[in-house]
Amino acid sequence: MSIDQKLAELGITLPSPKPPLANYVPVVQTGNLLFVSGQVSVDAAGTVTAGKLGAGMSIEDGRAAARLCAINILAQVKTATGSLDKVVRVVKLVGFVNSTLEFPDHPAVMNGCSDLLVEVFGDKGRHARSAVGIAALPFNAAVEVEAIVEIA
Repeated sequence: MSIDQKLAELGITLPSPKPPLANYVPVVQTGNLLFVSGQVSVDAAGTVTAGKLGAGMSIEDGRAAARLCAINILAQVKTATGSLDKVVRVVKLVGFVNSTLEFPDHPAVMNGCSDLLVEVFGDKGRHARSAVGIAALPFNAAVEVEAIVEIA
């Protein structure tokens, strides 16, 4: 089964990536590695899942926001390569969680991203990961995730 078929089975339609709003590129390829710039929790309509974990936003809301980041990572990788079937392995994720100082559950929030990538790619989606709490993110986004992906 192709990755596109898997996404359809999961009811996921990848958005068209938006152009960067600053002086950077969304994806850089060096050798067989793609470095995907941070993708915030924004849906295909452009609505940002905004808020701060530990201040009115639940872990489940955060997980859903991290899942959106995963979808946006997939969209960037597909745009850069032409096909998600070229993915050999998701190597690493770095997740930034907009949270209060007291919020301790950054890994639980990031599971929203990690779980989707494993669901889509199976063992090829298992990755190294960091989950970091941060005081603020662009557009008050709840989550931002950057990725390193190996391609064929």
